[in-house]
Amino acid sequence: MVLNRFRPLFFLFLCIPAIVLGQVRSVLTLKKNWKFHNGQDSMAYKMAFDDSKWQSVTIPHDWAIYGPFDKEIDKQVVAIEQNNETVATEKTGRTGALPYVGQGWYRNKFRIPQYKKGQKVILLFEGAMSEPKVYVNGNKVGEWGYGYSYFHFDITEKVLADKLNTIAVQLTNVESSSRWYPGAGLYRNVRVIVKNNESIDLWGTYITTPFISPEMAKVNIKTKASGDGVHLVTRIIDAAGDTLSTDITHLKFGNEFDQNIAVPDPKLWSPESPYLYTAVSQLFVGDELKDEVTTRFGIRDIKYNSKTGFSLNGKTRKFKGVCLHHDLGPLGAAVNRSALKRQLRILKDMGCDAIRSSHNMPSLEQLELCDEMGFMFLAESFDEWAKPKVENGYNRFFEEYAEKDIVNLVRATRNHPSIVMWSTGNEVPDQYGLIGVKRAKWIQDIFHREDPTRPVTVGMDQVQNSMESGFGAILDIPGLNYRLPLYEEAYEKFPQGFILGSETASTVSSRGIYKFPVVEAKMKQYKDYQSSSYDLETCSWSNIPDDDFVWQDDKSWVIGEFVWTGFDYLGEPTPYDEKWPSRSSYFGINDLAGLPKDRYYLYRSRWNTEEETLHILPHWNWEGREGENTPVFVYTSYDSAELFINGKSMGVRKKHSGTAKNRYRLMWMDVQYEPGSLKVVAFDGQGKVAAEKEMVTAGKPYRIILDPDRTELNADGEDLAFVTVSVVDKHGILCPTATNQLKFKVKGEGKYRAACNGDPTSLEMFHHPTMKLFSGKLVVLVTTTEKAGSIELSVTGKGLKSAKIGLSSKKPL
Repeated sequence: MVLNRFRPLFFLFLCIPAIVLGQVRSVLTLKKNWKFHNGQDSMAYKMAFDDSKWQSVTIPHDWAIYGPFDKEIDKQVVAIEQNNETVATEKTGRTGALPYVGQGWYRNKFRIPQYKKGQKVILLFEGAMSEPKVYVNGNKVGEWGYGYSYFHFDITEKVLADKLNTIAVQLTNVESSSRWYPGAGLYRNVRVIVKNNESIDLWGTYITTPFISPEMAKVNIKTKASGDGVHLVTRIIDAAGDTLSTDITHLKFGNEFDQNIAVPDPKLWSPESPYLYTAVSQLFVGDELKDEVTTRFGIRDIKYNSKTGFSLNGKTRKFKGVCLHHDLGPLGAAVNRSALKRQLRILKDMGCDAIRSSHNMPSLEQLELCDEMGFMFLAESFDEWAKPKVENGYNRFFEEYAEKDIVNLVRATRNHPSIVMWSTGNEVPDQYGLIGVKRAKWIQDIFHREDPTRPVTVGMDQVQNSMESGFGAILDIPGLNYRLPLYEEAYEKFPQGFILGSETASTVSSRGIYKFPVVEAKMKQYKDYQSSSYDLETCSWSNIPDDDFVWQDDKSWVIGEFVWTGFDYLGEPTPYDEKWPSRSSYFGINDLAGLPKDRYYLYRSRWNTEEETLHILPHWNWEGREGENTPVFVYTSYDSAELFINGKSMGVRKKHSGTAKNRYRLMWMDVQYEPGSLKVVAFDGQGKVAAEKEMVTAGKPYRIILDPDRTELNADGEDLAFVTVSVVDKHGILCPTATNQLKFKVKGEGKYRAACNGDPTSLEMFHHPTMKLFSGKLVVLVTTTEKAGSIELSVTGKGLKSAKIGLSSKKPL
């Protein structure tokens, strides 16, 4: 479940004659007043240590995102097995070329005035990168191995009542510990939980919906609690805040209550209708309230079988999913709710309905948003098991921590209706040999023990081997990463009766960059270290999106796909792993700034069935290419369209069953470039004009325009506005090749936070208030202060008409 939300009791139950309002649990989120130092101070955990000269930061925090980029950082000499490499070569930007390697210290002082002797105090970390060692008041209270795991310590014996308590956290990131940018620091929330001895365990509430009918749903709630003579009162509340059902139980089996509560006329959770209920669990001793935990959940039914594949609430459907790494582009690994929400809004418009957390535990904020906005979720655990991919990866921790990490993952998140399956790992080298089969079963059994309601998968790249060894046969869901030529054979040999495209496509492109001639190519490289946005370039192991579309559309036993990736991410700059500067990926459907690439509209034309899609590429500014062959593609939800250049028809194209590309794209391969107007007219099924779109050659850059994703923000010091900055000519036409250097300034109750242009070769730092445009655009991030008021962003550039935009913030409810 998510971190439970806690509140005091302000109501009375009619069925209980009197309630004593005892002290219930409190949660202190340690966001402010942290001190940070990058260094090796061995005494930094001591209470008397002088941290006055350390940097003041707020949590979540990623120390490495502030740079600079440096090719010498974590330079790995390695042969990447997943890329079919056999000879080790120097990889410079593999982990983003940002200074995450090293040691960092965080210190904070806090009071817990609610704390009384006899209570418990829990210190909860939702992620710490990495290998944290934690001290309270100079005493070591624990350590952990995995930087992505949620973990907690009981610090009751170490805290002081009504006095300042000092917490110190030592984090260590070593070289060759990751295959992408992992971030550095306390990048997710840290919380102090104070509760009574008679209390509900942390992550102790487990909600399932074992029976659902149109008239009634059975909600089973298992609640682990401590204390003698306690009883549990549970209410279920609908989205409007009305109480639907109440159950009181005094019966405890060991330390667990087990309640079955009826919900009449249940509203089912789905991506199309993400309806959420709330369970309020209250623990009493006599009439005295001792603890209260609030848990959101959804009522929904998932099934996987050989006849229907995957079904949600009785309806067969296929996953239209993307893989996401945890970094948020210019924010780095530091989790931010508004940035995550923006990502999901962009994906929702594309028609995406599922997310895979690649290749580690997701943030709790991401899961909350997927519950609210309607995304199914494949929650992944590891990128490695016992056999290494990188020298200092998770293999160092597997034997000691794997079970603990899985238990924490499942118990912390299993009440999220968005999660529809678990993943034990991604392309683990343990796919080879019988010992890997045993490990796969051992890990899957842990998931089953902790949550019998969801199936388990793993992303397999060694498909041939997994068919021979039995590795893939023991999984609930066989997940295939690429390997389209083996789909048929895998379907025949695996006993499950279906397969999942757990990682698909790996097409590479740079937003707004087009290369000629236009041909399909693998591992294609150019002098500018960019990839063509004609969406025909892939990696040695992968394929264009259209090839996956064919399998999804033609084979009922292929239950969906998770595309690599929804957004570009820092690190892993294939096909330029050995080139500098190249420090972020090209795989994204959207670039690192969150701006859609052309490929976005190819997926949207197939996935978004509610709205029309009509998109033309490339841009039409090709000075010096007059008379040269410049193919035009159209991505559209319509089956046919006619192309016009300066009013002259280039003919009608219709989707047909020739090549995979012909089924999903409209292509005019023999167009000769001439400046002017490029227009497409789309036709419906009856041959009538349904939509049209025009692109016009732009003149010289003239002025700046600003387009915010929203203008009203929360004055909480964390909320963000993402402002798209573009340059247009005198007629307001986008200049698609503009690379002007721009400057940014924020006034009022806001601050400049970062900028990003989506260029994977840029070495400009995100937090500096200046950046070059890339393909005519970039994005500026403006954050709020904690004071409500007006905010003004101004953007200037040499020789350009400047622009200003007003935003406002108000105190959150």
